[in-house]
Amino acid sequence: MTGYVIRRIIQVIPVLIAITIIAFLVFYFTPGDPVELMIGEATHSTELAQQLRVRLGLDQPIYVRYFRFLAGLLQGDLGSSYLSRQPVIDNLLPALWKTAQLAGASMILATLIGVPIGVIAAVNRGRFLDFFPMGLSILGVSAPPFWTGMLLIYLFALQLRWLPVGGATTTTSIILPMVTLGIIVSAFLARMTRSSMLEVLGQDYIRTARAKGVSETAVIVKHALRNAAIPIVTTIALQFGHLIGGSVVTESVFAWPGLGRVIVQAIFQRDAPMVQGGIIIMGVIFTLLNLAVDLVYGKLDPTIRYT
Repeated sequence: MTGYVIRRIIQVIPVLIAITIIAFLVFYFTPGDPVELMIGEATHSTELAQQLRVRLGLDQPIYVRYFRFLAGLLQGDLGSSYLSRQPVIDNLLPALWKTAQLAGASMILATLIGVPIGVIAAVNRGRFLDFFPMGLSILGVSAPPFWTGMLLIYLFALQLRWLPVGGATTTTSIILPMVTLGIIVSAFLARMTRSSMLEVLGQDYIRTARAKGVSETAVIVKHALRNAAIPIVTTIALQFGHLIGGSVVTESVFAWPGLGRVIVQAIFQRDAPMVQGGIIIMGVIFTLLNLAVDLVYGKLDPTIRYT
């Protein structure tokens, strides 16, 4: 097990290097000059622009700029924002915490809804309790998050006045964006759980357990669900990573001060260090989630051996 973990960590290193290269090059080849945006047209001066370009290191060759960028990362330095001149990490960590709160709450809600629905649908295959929830799951997957969010705002914020429209000023502010994301993810989870459970329920050991007189609840929970858990856990981990990096639309609809919203603002402002820092943070999170899922597999399926 220890050897496997070490090998997996070593395999992660090239992935992280690739993430840094992509984060650096994507913004490098994007049209526009960040210096022009920083000094503005009203105070534009060729001499001032050149001084600022030298001070930021933008006059250096691309490979020099990349290695300086990489050296800073190895020291835990994501650089400073072009606009605020504050460390990138100081701007991104609060936003990451807000996104993690929203993603975690949404994932818990989605799991509590999606997994039981998928199990019920699989157990009642071909019946009403299969067709009805799966039909709702198709609707949940198909509905755009901005449409779902605006519908929830209209109903619960404007009409019933139970919840705030947006922002993160109160403890209840998270409810509407959480439900918006939770509905979408629970639909994916329900379909994945149903598919995985149907495959397991047809196995010989399930029929043997029933023939031995094991209660139906124990058959479903202890034997079927546990053996169907690997693709479910994978889906949960990947969806959580998606929520961390892909909830930009929902954060914008509800004015939630999360990481995605901060990165989008930085893109429009051509604030390269902020964008690069955000990409790297999301890439590291995805990589660690994949590693964690690989390690959890052995607990869920004792037949798996790490070699």
